Amino acid sequence: MRIAMLSYRSKTHVGGQGVYLRHLSRELTRLGHTVEVFSGQPYPELDEGVALTKVPSLDLYREPDPFRVPKLREFRDRIDVQEFAIMCTAGFPEPRTFARRVAKVLAERKGDFDIAHDNQVLGHGMLDLEQVAGLPLITTIHHPITFDRRIDLAQTRSPWRKLTLRRWYGFLRMQAYVAKRARWILTPSEASKRDIARDFGVDPAKMQVILLGVDDNFVPPTKPRVPGRIMAMASADAPMKGIATLLEAFAKLRTERDVELVLVTRPAPGGRTEKLIERLGIGDAVRFAHGLTDDELVELMGSAEVACVPSLYEGFSLPTAEMMACATPLIVSRAGAIPEVVGDDGECADLVTPGDVGELLHALERTLDDPERRARMGAAGRRRVEEQFSWRAVAVKVAAAYEKVIADYEQEQS
Repeated sequence: MRIAMLSYRSKTHVGGQGVYLRHLSRELTRLGHTVEVFSGQPYPELDEGVALTKVPSLDLYREPDPFRVPKLREFRDRIDVQEFAIMCTAGFPEPRTFARRVAKVLAERKGDFDIAHDNQVLGHGMLDLEQVAGLPLITTIHHPITFDRRIDLAQTRSPWRKLTLRRWYGFLRMQAYVAKRARWILTPSEASKRDIARDFGVDPAKMQVILLGVDDNFVPPTKPRVPGRIMAMASADAPMKGIATLLEAFAKLRTERDVELVLVTRPAPGGRTEKLIERLGIGDAVRFAHGLTDDELVELMGSAEVACVPSLYEGFSLPTAEMMACATPLIVSRAGAIPEVVGDDGECADLVTPGDVGELLHALERTLDDPERRARMGAAGRRRVEEQFSWRAVAVKVAAAYEKVIADYEQEQS
Protein backbone atom coordinates (compact mmCIF):
# COMPACT_ATOMS: atom_id res chain seq x y z
CA MET A 1 0.00 0.00 0.00
CA ARG A 2 0.98 3.63 -0.54
CA ILE A 3 0.36 5.42 2.76
CA ALA A 4 0.23 9.15 3.52
CA MET A 5 0.73 9.73 7.26
CA LEU A 6 -0.41 13.14 8.47
CA SER A 7 0.77 14.84 11.67
CA TYR A 8 0.72 18.56 12.51
CA ARG A 9 3.82 18.32 14.75
CA SER A 10 5.90 15.19 14.90
CA LYS A 11 9.31 15.55 16.53
CA THR A 12 10.00 12.42 18.58
CA HIS A 13 11.02 14.29 21.74
CA VAL A 14 8.01 16.64 21.66
CA GLY A 15 5.50 13.96 22.57
CA GLY A 16 4.05 10.51 22.09
CA GLN A 17 2.53 11.36 18.70
CA GLY A 18 6.02 11.73 17.25
CA VAL A 19 7.16 8.43 18.75
CA TYR A 20 4.10 6.68 17.29
CA LEU A 21 4.70 8.19 13.85
CA ARG A 22 8.36 7.23 13.72
CA HIS A 23 8.07 3.61 14.81
CA LEU A 24 4.86 2.82 12.95
CA SER A 25 6.17 4.31 9.69
CA ARG A 26 9.40 2.32 10.01
CA GLU A 27 7.65 -1.00 10.62
CA LEU A 28 5.10 -0.44 7.85
CA THR A 29 8.03 0.18 5.49
CA ARG A 30 9.70 -3.02 6.63
CA LEU A 31 6.48 -4.86 5.83
CA GLY A 32 6.85 -3.67 2.22
CA HIS A 33 4.50 -0.69 2.21
CA THR A 34 5.47 2.78 0.98
CA VAL A 35 5.10 5.49 3.62
CA GLU A 36 5.34 9.25 3.16
CA VAL A 37 4.96 11.48 6.20
CA PHE A 38 3.40 14.94 5.86
CA SER A 39 4.23 17.08 8.87
CA GLY A 40 4.43 20.59 10.18
CA GLN A 41 7.13 21.82 12.54
CA PRO A 42 8.81 20.53 14.62
CA TYR A 43 9.59 17.96 11.95
CA PRO A 44 9.93 14.25 12.76
CA GLU A 45 12.96 12.04 12.99
CA LEU A 46 12.29 9.25 10.49
CA ASP A 47 14.05 6.02 9.68
CA GLU A 48 15.61 5.01 6.37
CA GLY A 49 13.07 4.37 3.65
CA VAL A 50 10.39 6.71 5.04
CA ALA A 51 9.88 9.89 3.02
CA LEU A 52 9.11 13.29 4.55
CA THR A 53 7.11 16.07 2.91
CA LYS A 54 7.26 19.25 4.93
CA VAL A 55 4.02 21.19 5.30
CA PRO A 56 5.35 24.28 7.07
CA SER A 57 3.32 26.37 9.44
CA LEU A 58 4.37 29.78 10.71
CA ASP A 59 6.04 27.85 13.57
CA LEU A 60 4.61 30.26 16.13
CA TYR A 61 5.63 28.19 19.17
CA ARG A 62 9.20 27.40 18.30
CA GLU A 63 12.00 27.68 20.81
CA PRO A 64 13.46 30.00 21.96
CA ASP A 65 10.73 32.46 20.92
CA PRO A 66 7.28 30.90 21.44
CA PHE A 67 4.25 33.07 20.62
CA ARG A 68 6.42 35.04 18.23
CA VAL A 69 5.21 37.73 15.81
CA PRO A 70 6.16 36.72 12.25
CA LYS A 71 7.55 39.23 9.77
CA LEU A 72 5.15 40.34 7.06
CA ARG A 73 7.11 38.50 4.36
CA GLU A 74 6.48 35.19 6.16
CA PHE A 75 2.76 35.28 5.41
CA ARG A 76 2.05 33.22 2.29
CA ASP A 77 -1.73 32.88 2.19
CA ARG A 78 -4.99 33.17 4.12
CA ILE A 79 -4.23 30.05 6.14
CA ASP A 80 -1.16 31.77 7.59
CA VAL A 81 -3.28 34.81 8.46
CA GLN A 82 -5.82 32.55 10.18
CA GLU A 83 -3.06 30.78 12.13
CA PHE A 84 -1.63 34.04 13.45
CA ALA A 85 -5.07 35.49 14.24
CA ILE A 86 -6.05 32.42 16.30
CA MET A 87 -2.81 32.62 18.27
CA CYS A 88 -3.33 36.34 18.90
CA THR A 89 -6.73 35.57 20.41
CA ALA A 90 -5.23 32.95 22.78
CA GLY A 91 -6.25 29.91 20.72
CA PHE A 92 -4.19 26.98 19.45
CA PRO A 93 -4.43 26.96 15.63
CA GLU A 94 -2.15 24.15 14.44
CA PRO A 95 -4.62 21.25 14.04
CA ARG A 96 -7.03 23.46 12.10
CA THR A 97 -4.48 25.12 9.82
CA PHE A 98 -2.38 22.01 9.19
CA ALA A 99 -5.49 20.12 8.07
CA ARG A 100 -6.31 22.84 5.56
CA ARG A 101 -2.74 22.94 4.23
CA VAL A 102 -2.31 19.19 3.87
CA ALA A 103 -5.69 18.82 2.16
CA LYS A 104 -4.47 21.26 -0.51
CA VAL A 105 -1.16 19.38 -0.89
CA LEU A 106 -2.83 15.98 -1.25
CA ALA A 107 -5.42 17.33 -3.71
CA GLU A 108 -2.50 18.20 -5.98
CA ARG A 109 -1.16 14.65 -5.67
CA LYS A 110 -4.35 12.79 -6.39
CA GLY A 111 -3.61 9.17 -7.28
CA ASP A 112 -0.28 8.98 -5.42
CA PHE A 113 -1.65 7.18 -2.33
CA ASP A 114 -4.06 4.43 -1.37
CA ILE A 115 -4.92 5.74 2.11
CA ALA A 116 -4.33 8.71 4.41
CA HIS A 117 -3.66 8.20 8.13
CA ASP A 118 -4.49 11.14 10.41
CA ASN A 119 -2.29 11.12 13.53
CA GLN A 120 -4.74 13.00 15.81
CA VAL A 121 -4.96 16.16 13.71
CA LEU A 122 -8.77 16.06 13.60
CA GLY A 123 -9.06 19.31 11.67
CA HIS A 124 -11.98 20.08 9.37
CA GLY A 125 -9.69 19.66 6.36
CA MET A 126 -9.35 15.95 7.13
CA LEU A 127 -13.00 15.45 6.20
CA ASP A 128 -12.27 16.89 2.74
CA LEU A 129 -9.63 14.33 1.81
CA GLU A 130 -11.98 11.70 0.48
CA GLN A 131 -13.63 14.26 -1.80
CA VAL A 132 -10.74 16.46 -2.95
CA ALA A 133 -7.96 13.85 -2.96
CA GLY A 134 -9.91 10.64 -3.50
CA LEU A 135 -8.31 9.18 -0.37
CA PRO A 136 -9.99 7.01 2.27
CA LEU A 137 -9.06 8.26 5.72
CA ILE A 138 -8.22 6.38 8.91
CA THR A 139 -7.67 8.28 12.17
CA THR A 140 -5.61 7.63 15.30
CA ILE A 141 -6.74 9.29 18.53
CA HIS A 142 -4.26 8.64 21.34
CA HIS A 143 -6.62 10.12 23.92
CA PRO A 144 -9.18 12.94 23.90
CA ILE A 145 -7.48 16.20 24.88
CA THR A 146 -10.62 17.00 26.86
CA PHE A 147 -8.82 15.36 29.79
CA ASP A 148 -5.92 17.81 29.53
CA ARG A 149 -8.40 20.69 29.52
CA ARG A 150 -10.36 19.31 32.49
CA ILE A 151 -7.23 18.85 34.62
CA ASP A 152 -5.71 22.22 33.64
CA LEU A 153 -8.92 24.04 34.55
CA ALA A 154 -9.27 22.18 37.85
CA GLN A 155 -5.77 23.22 38.93
CA THR A 156 -6.13 26.89 37.94
CA ARG A 157 -7.56 29.43 40.39
CA SER A 158 -7.25 32.61 38.35
CA PRO A 159 -10.51 33.49 36.52
CA TRP A 160 -8.49 35.17 33.77
CA ARG A 161 -6.32 32.08 33.35
CA LYS A 162 -9.43 29.87 33.20
CA LEU A 163 -10.77 32.10 30.42
CA THR A 164 -7.57 31.88 28.38
CA LEU A 165 -7.35 28.12 28.93
CA ARG A 166 -10.86 27.64 27.60
CA ARG A 167 -9.89 29.67 24.55
CA TRP A 168 -6.64 27.68 24.10
CA TYR A 169 -8.58 24.43 24.09
CA GLY A 170 -11.16 25.83 21.69
CA PHE A 171 -9.95 23.44 18.98
CA LEU A 172 -11.57 20.56 20.89
CA ARG A 173 -15.02 21.43 19.54
CA MET A 174 -13.61 20.95 16.04
CA GLN A 175 -11.87 17.71 17.00
CA ALA A 176 -15.07 16.24 18.43
CA TYR A 177 -16.96 17.21 15.28
CA VAL A 178 -14.37 15.54 13.03
CA ALA A 179 -14.01 12.45 15.25
CA LYS A 180 -17.75 11.76 15.11
CA ARG A 181 -17.57 11.81 11.32
CA ALA A 182 -14.37 9.79 10.94
CA ARG A 183 -14.62 6.58 8.93
CA TRP A 184 -12.53 4.43 11.33
CA ILE A 185 -10.59 5.29 14.48
CA LEU A 186 -7.58 3.54 15.99
CA THR A 187 -6.79 4.09 19.67
CA PRO A 188 -4.13 2.51 21.92
CA SER A 189 -6.22 1.38 24.91
CA GLU A 190 -9.67 0.41 26.12
CA ALA A 191 -9.54 3.42 28.46
CA SER A 192 -9.01 5.80 25.53
CA LYS A 193 -11.76 4.09 23.53
CA ARG A 194 -14.19 4.56 26.41
CA ASP A 195 -13.18 8.20 26.93
CA ILE A 196 -13.35 9.08 23.21
CA ALA A 197 -16.85 7.64 23.07
CA ARG A 198 -17.90 9.66 26.12
CA ASP A 199 -16.17 12.99 25.47
CA PHE A 200 -16.30 13.12 21.66
CA GLY A 201 -19.55 11.23 21.16
CA VAL A 202 -17.98 8.65 18.83
CA ASP A 203 -19.76 5.36 18.22
CA PRO A 204 -17.60 2.62 19.87
CA ALA A 205 -18.37 0.36 16.88
CA LYS A 206 -16.23 2.72 14.76
CA MET A 207 -13.16 2.31 17.00
CA GLN A 208 -10.45 -0.35 17.20
CA VAL A 209 -7.92 -0.76 20.01
CA ILE A 210 -4.36 -1.49 18.87
CA LEU A 211 -1.76 -1.38 21.65
CA LEU A 212 1.49 0.50 21.07
CA GLY A 213 4.93 -1.05 20.78
CA VAL A 214 8.31 -0.59 22.40
CA ASP A 215 11.45 -0.15 20.32
CA ASP A 216 14.06 -2.91 20.50
CA ASN A 217 16.62 -0.40 21.78
CA PHE A 218 14.98 -0.42 25.21
CA VAL A 219 16.75 -3.24 27.05
CA PRO A 220 17.79 -4.01 30.64
CA PRO A 221 21.01 -2.36 31.81
CA THR A 222 24.43 -3.99 31.79
CA LYS A 223 25.75 -1.66 34.51
CA PRO A 224 24.69 -1.49 38.18
CA ARG A 225 21.82 0.87 38.93
CA VAL A 226 22.58 4.09 40.81
CA PRO A 227 21.60 3.71 44.50
CA GLY A 228 18.76 6.03 45.46
CA ARG A 229 18.05 7.23 41.91
CA ILE A 230 14.39 7.83 41.07
CA MET A 231 13.33 8.95 37.61
CA ALA A 232 10.24 10.12 35.79
CA MET A 233 9.42 11.15 32.24
CA ALA A 234 6.85 13.89 31.89
CA SER A 235 6.05 17.36 30.64
CA ALA A 236 7.02 19.03 33.89
CA ASP A 237 4.60 21.96 33.73
CA ALA A 238 1.56 20.04 32.48
CA PRO A 239 -0.66 19.39 35.52
CA MET A 240 -1.98 16.17 33.94
CA LYS A 241 1.45 14.54 34.36
CA GLY A 242 1.28 14.74 38.16
CA ILE A 243 4.86 15.93 38.68
CA ALA A 244 3.77 18.13 41.60
CA THR A 245 2.59 15.03 43.47
CA LEU A 246 5.93 13.32 42.86
CA LEU A 247 7.91 16.37 44.02
CA GLU A 248 5.88 16.61 47.25
CA ALA A 249 6.49 12.91 47.99
CA PHE A 250 10.16 13.16 47.06
CA ALA A 251 10.67 16.15 49.37
CA LYS A 252 9.42 14.08 52.33
CA LEU A 253 11.51 11.10 51.26
CA ARG A 254 14.57 13.33 50.95
CA THR A 255 14.44 14.28 54.65
CA GLU A 256 15.26 10.69 55.64
CA ARG A 257 17.24 9.23 52.73
CA ASP A 258 20.05 9.97 50.32
CA VAL A 259 18.03 9.97 47.09
CA GLU A 260 18.01 11.89 43.83
CA LEU A 261 15.26 12.56 41.31
CA VAL A 262 15.90 12.80 37.56
CA LEU A 263 13.09 14.31 35.50
CA VAL A 264 13.29 13.73 31.75
CA THR A 265 11.75 17.00 30.62
CA ARG A 266 12.54 20.61 29.84
CA PRO A 267 10.76 22.77 32.43
CA ALA A 268 9.50 26.23 31.56
CA PRO A 269 11.86 28.82 33.09
CA GLY A 270 10.16 30.19 36.17
CA GLY A 271 7.27 27.76 35.67
CA ARG A 272 5.27 25.92 38.31
CA THR A 273 7.74 23.02 38.56
CA GLU A 274 10.78 25.20 39.17
CA LYS A 275 8.84 27.27 41.70
CA LEU A 276 7.68 24.16 43.57
CA ILE A 277 11.21 22.73 43.69
CA GLU A 278 12.44 26.02 45.15
CA ARG A 279 9.62 26.13 47.72
CA LEU A 280 10.30 22.54 48.80
CA GLY A 281 14.04 23.19 49.06
CA ILE A 282 15.04 20.16 46.99
CA GLY A 283 16.93 21.87 44.17
CA ASP A 284 20.18 20.10 45.12
CA ALA A 285 18.57 16.67 44.68
CA VAL A 286 16.51 17.20 41.51
CA ARG A 287 17.96 17.47 38.03
CA PHE A 288 16.47 17.70 34.56
CA ALA A 289 17.52 15.80 31.46
CA HIS A 290 16.34 16.69 27.97
CA GLY A 291 17.43 16.39 24.36
CA LEU A 292 18.65 12.84 25.01
CA THR A 293 19.48 10.41 22.23
CA ASP A 294 17.69 7.06 22.29
CA ASP A 295 20.81 5.40 23.68
CA GLU A 296 21.19 8.03 26.41
CA LEU A 297 17.54 7.63 27.38
CA VAL A 298 17.87 3.84 27.61
CA GLU A 299 20.99 4.24 29.75
CA LEU A 300 19.17 6.65 32.09
CA MET A 301 16.15 4.36 32.41
CA GLY A 302 18.46 1.47 33.24
CA SER A 303 20.31 3.51 35.87
CA ALA A 304 17.30 4.18 38.09
CA GLU A 305 16.39 1.98 41.05
CA VAL A 306 12.76 2.93 40.58
CA ALA A 307 10.75 4.98 38.10
CA CYS A 308 7.50 6.87 38.69
CA VAL A 309 4.55 7.63 36.43
CA PRO A 310 2.41 9.90 38.64
CA SER A 311 0.05 11.06 35.87
CA LEU A 312 -3.54 12.02 36.57
CA TYR A 313 -4.48 10.57 33.17
CA GLU A 314 -2.82 8.75 30.25
CA GLY A 315 -4.30 7.40 27.06
CA PHE A 316 -1.54 4.77 26.97
CA SER A 317 1.81 6.00 28.44
CA LEU A 318 4.50 4.72 26.12
CA PRO A 319 7.30 5.77 28.54
CA THR A 320 5.80 3.34 31.07
CA ALA A 321 6.21 0.45 28.64
CA GLU A 322 9.71 1.62 27.69
CA MET A 323 10.81 1.65 31.34
CA MET A 324 9.33 -1.84 31.76
CA ALA A 325 11.45 -2.94 28.77
CA CYS A 326 14.50 -1.67 30.66
CA ALA A 327 13.45 -3.88 33.62
CA THR A 328 13.03 -0.80 35.82
CA PRO A 329 10.55 -1.32 38.68
CA LEU A 330 7.67 1.12 38.56
CA ILE A 331 5.31 3.07 40.76
CA VAL A 332 2.41 4.30 38.66
CA SER A 333 -0.94 6.03 39.06
CA ARG A 334 -4.11 4.03 38.77
CA ALA A 335 -5.26 6.43 36.05
CA GLY A 336 -6.52 6.16 32.49
CA ALA A 337 -4.85 3.36 30.55
CA ILE A 338 -1.83 2.92 32.85
CA PRO A 339 -3.26 -0.21 34.56
CA GLU A 340 -3.76 -1.73 31.10
CA VAL A 341 -0.09 -1.16 30.32
CA VAL A 342 1.40 -2.53 33.55
CA GLY A 343 -1.31 -5.05 34.45
CA ASP A 344 -3.26 -4.79 37.66
CA ASP A 345 -1.66 -7.74 39.45
CA GLY A 346 1.19 -5.69 40.96
CA GLU A 347 3.90 -7.92 39.48
CA CYS A 348 5.80 -5.20 37.60
CA ALA A 349 4.43 -2.02 39.20
CA ASP A 350 2.88 -0.63 42.35
CA LEU A 351 -0.37 1.18 41.52
CA VAL A 352 -1.25 4.20 43.64
CA THR A 353 -4.12 6.70 43.76
CA PRO A 354 -3.52 9.66 41.42
CA GLY A 355 -2.58 12.81 43.34
CA ASP A 356 -2.12 11.02 46.70
CA VAL A 357 1.24 12.18 48.09
CA GLY A 358 1.19 9.89 51.12
CA GLU A 359 0.42 6.77 49.11
CA LEU A 360 3.17 7.56 46.61
CA LEU A 361 5.65 8.20 49.43
CA HIS A 362 4.83 4.86 51.07
CA ALA A 363 5.24 3.02 47.76
CA LEU A 364 8.62 4.66 47.17
CA GLU A 365 9.82 3.73 50.66
CA ARG A 366 8.66 0.14 50.30
CA THR A 367 10.23 -0.30 46.86
CA LEU A 368 13.56 1.29 47.78
CA ASP A 369 13.80 -0.89 50.90
CA ASP A 370 13.38 -4.21 49.07
CA PRO A 371 16.02 -4.96 46.39
CA GLU A 372 14.72 -8.49 45.81
CA ARG A 373 11.24 -7.18 45.08
CA ARG A 374 12.68 -4.55 42.73
CA ALA A 375 14.45 -7.30 40.80
CA ARG A 376 11.22 -9.33 40.54
CA MET A 377 9.23 -6.30 39.40
CA GLY A 378 11.82 -5.41 36.78
CA ALA A 379 11.93 -8.95 35.39
CA ALA A 380 8.12 -9.14 35.28
CA GLY A 381 7.93 -5.83 33.42
CA ARG A 382 10.45 -7.01 30.86
CA ARG A 383 8.49 -10.21 30.27
CA ARG A 384 5.27 -8.28 29.81
CA VAL A 385 6.82 -6.05 27.14
CA GLU A 386 8.29 -9.02 25.27
CA GLU A 387 4.90 -10.74 25.26
CA GLN A 388 2.61 -7.80 24.43
CA PHE A 389 4.32 -4.71 23.04
CA SER A 390 5.88 -5.09 19.59
CA TRP A 391 5.93 -2.33 16.93
CA ARG A 392 5.97 -4.97 14.21
CA ALA A 393 2.76 -6.48 15.60
CA VAL A 394 1.26 -2.99 15.77
CA ALA A 395 2.15 -2.37 12.10
CA VAL A 396 0.59 -5.68 11.00
CA LYS A 397 -2.68 -4.82 12.75
CA VAL A 398 -2.67 -1.24 11.43
CA ALA A 399 -2.05 -2.48 7.88
CA ALA A 400 -5.03 -4.84 8.22
CA ALA A 401 -7.13 -1.87 9.35
CA TYR A 402 -5.96 0.06 6.26
CA GLU A 403 -7.12 -2.76 4.02
CA LYS A 404 -10.55 -2.76 5.66
CA VAL A 405 -10.95 1.01 5.28
CA ILE A 406 -9.80 0.93 1.63
CA ALA A 407 -12.25 -1.89 0.86
CA ASP A 408 -15.12 -0.01 2.55
CA TYR A 409 -14.29 3.16 0.62
CA GLU A 410 -14.01 1.37 -2.73
CA GLN A 411 -17.33 -0.37 -2.14
CA GLU A 412 -18.96 3.01 -1.54
CA GLN A 413 -17.48 4.39 -4.75
CA SER A 414 -18.61 1.48 -6.91
